Amino acid sequence: MSLSERSGSAALLDAQAIRKSFGRTDALQGASMSVAAGEIVAITGPSGSGKSTLLLCAAGVLRPESGRVTYDGQLLDDLGEAERSRLRRRDFGLVLQFGQLVPELTAAQNVALPLLLDRHDKAASFAAARSWLERLDADELADARPGEMSGGESQRVAIARALVSGPRVIFADEPTGALDTVNGERVLQVLLDVARETAASLVLVTHDNRVAASADREIVLRDGCNEQRVDV
Repeated sequence: MSLSERSGSAALLDAQAIRKSFGRTDALQGASMSVAAGEIVAITGPSGSGKSTLLLCAAGVLRPESGRVTYDGQLLDDLGEAERSRLRRRDFGLVLQFGQLVPELTAAQNVALPLLLDRHDKAASFAAARSWLERLDADELADARPGEMSGGESQRVAIARALVSGPRVIFADEPTGALDTVNGERVLQVLLDVARETAASLVLVTHDNRVAASADREIVLRDGCNEQRVDV
């Protein structure tokens, strides 16, 4: 039973019967997930099971061929690309597996970017960016560009960027995958602390049993379908 079912509250984010293909490859074949406000959910399963694709469909990055995704009662398919981008800047924090930083920008500029695109005050945006870099032990990277960073450093900067706007839902695809054990545990703890401090929902795609164990609930995918749901 999910947190939303236990509390009687409606899901903040709901993806139902999602189907998504890439060419002749069926990535998702009716997978579903539902996340309540403040709930921490881990999506697990073997490689190729559709975990990352489900996360990207739920975040409005990919459009499924069928099924529906709703956020706060709004059907994402009803939104145009500009509205979906605005939603990802304001309400969603997205941490992709390989960082996906803008190579021409410094770390501080990358982190401040969601705020600057939303026309926030420039000085305040950079102050917030540096504060998040400091919290993730990456403040020394503020003036470095992605090409000057290791994979782990880029990932910490990407996580700071995902958190800077105070999202209601944080999506993290293998957030500790590029990090050593110590830094991985530190980053995971920051994500968990932020979610609990702000009552944000946190959706984690992971192969790491320790990461999955930190969630309120685990959604297991296999061959693009839900295998089972397990209360943690």
